[in-house]
Amino acid sequence: MSEENVETVQAAIERFNQAGHWDLNDVTPDYVLDLSRSRGPQRGVFYGREASDRALRSFNSDWKSIRIEPDEFIEAGDDVVVPWTAYLVGRDGIEVEARTAWIWTLHDGMVVRVCLYQDKQAALEAAGLSE
Repeated sequence: MSEENVETVQAAIERFNQAGHWDLNDVTPDYVLDLSRSRGPQRGVFYGREASDRALRSFNSDWKSIRIEPDEFIEAGDDVVVPWTAYLVGRDGIEVEARTAWIWTLHDGMVVRVCLYQDKQAALEAAGLSE
């Protein structure tokens, strides 16, 4: 199932890069978006599709454009660890690069949780892996 999980995550990121926003088609109704480690205004844990969608749309509205480039996809059972660089352009044209890592947790091909970490090592440790 791990390879299928990676493909699901890859497809979600590709759709984001094409559409400019997250579609939540591959998430369960009780999906959790954990941004408790965020340093931005959307910090918190968001339960369910509606709350997650509001938080994501709020974040996206702050930017003229966002593009995500994953560095790699690391399989860890039901988890996929994805360190990435986000290239963001603000409404006034200022360009920002943000490097973070995420753990996507999937069950039966559906995303049940996505959790932000500030760096790859923290995400690997949370997934029970080490570099």
